[in-house]
Amino acid sequence: MSDSASASSRVRRAYEDFLTGITPPADSVRSVVRDSWVRSVTRGVNPSVSAPETDTASMTAAEFAEYRDAHPITAVRPLVQSLMLDDIADSGVVVALTDQAGRLLWVEGATDARDKAANINFIEGSLWSEEVAGTNAPGLALAVDRGVQVVGPEHFAGPVQEWSCAAAPVHDPITGHVIGVIDVTGGREVAAPFALAAVRSVVAAVEREMQSRAVDLADPATFVAPGGARLTVLAGNTHRWRREGDASGERTLSRRHAEILLLLQAYPEGLSTEQLATLLAEESLDPVTVRAEISRLRRDLGTDVVESRPYRLTVDLVSDVSEIRDRVAGGGELGSVIDELGRGGLLAESSAPGITELFEEIREDVRSRVIAEGDVGVLRKWTSSAHGRDDLAAWRRLEHRLAPGHPDRVLAGGRIRLLDKRYGV
Repeated sequence: MSDSASASSRVRRAYEDFLTGITPPADSVRSVVRDSWVRSVTRGVNPSVSAPETDTASMTAAEFAEYRDAHPITAVRPLVQSLMLDDIADSGVVVALTDQAGRLLWVEGATDARDKAANINFIEGSLWSEEVAGTNAPGLALAVDRGVQVVGPEHFAGPVQEWSCAAAPVHDPITGHVIGVIDVTGGREVAAPFALAAVRSVVAAVEREMQSRAVDLADPATFVAPGGARLTVLAGNTHRWRREGDASGERTLSRRHAEILLLLQAYPEGLSTEQLATLLAEESLDPVTVRAEISRLRRDLGTDVVESRPYRLTVDLVSDVSEIRDRVAGGGELGSVIDELGRGGLLAESSAPGITELFEEIREDVRSRVIAEGDVGVLRKWTSSAHGRDDLAAWRRLEHRLAPGHPDRVLAGGRIRLLDKRYGV
């Protein structure tokens, strides 16, 4: 029998002894768990109850939604999502945020994981305080005001003993009061020691973020409203990012991060991990690789730049690519657009299918306007560019627009005959 299985059997025997009134040996179960069992019995928690209650008596669904939206822990939910959800998306566990009473405000994770958790009523609105549900990580973390892990049979309610959970309290940076708990609940994965370490790390990041916001709001002189950002990808091989109010100034991006940002700008409705992987590589990337790239991007640019599930930008992003699209769609001057497309940059260099498709769309939009408008100067520039030199329709349009006898009309006719021969038209 493995060490973990042996420990689980020892705890289960201690639990069964405890319920029959026998005091278990001191070394059979951790003191923090044993003390919680005692409190659970004293408060009248039924160990056979299948699931904790949902708090429908104190507030309606509409009142709960309003309460949840106004709760301070909801303000840091995007940060928790960015730091945790990507890494656990396919692991069968859920992440929960509670209020100071142990009420689950948010339960997030894959649909199948949330459905499984719903079997024990681990759902938004349910109460998981120690007083209501007995020994469990969110409730115990609130009771002892520190991070805890509750593994399998350490839970007081029998129906919950197939689960493991790790949780740590979140403190208000000004008052020091507990405002809620961040919890990870699942199966065998959450029994590993790193689960509690991961939760504590996220709580530390959350409390730092809350402290930063508190300082900014307390001193208007230091407050910088979250502004937009600018992405430059057409100026050669260097891709740059600048965010309003960022004292660190302009940042240089890797090609992959520039591709991700450009794709998320092109798909404002958001992209799943699988969709983003398909757009980044002809042979779809492993989802783990995509999540790792998003994590690195957040580390470099800020955890609030990209939201998860689906991935979407949370800042107002302007790029030189979006500016070109807007100018083409809005009837802007085309000569400078052709010049900018001719510089290359990410659009020309990237082999990512999504970027290639974006480039093709822009070129076709430019080409359509060039041919439709028939401006001789713009037609000349287009047919002289890398994108239009083999464009038979553009050369024919240029020949048609030039006056009979114009020397350039002869050159255009010659190019048309060459292209007709080359392509067998």
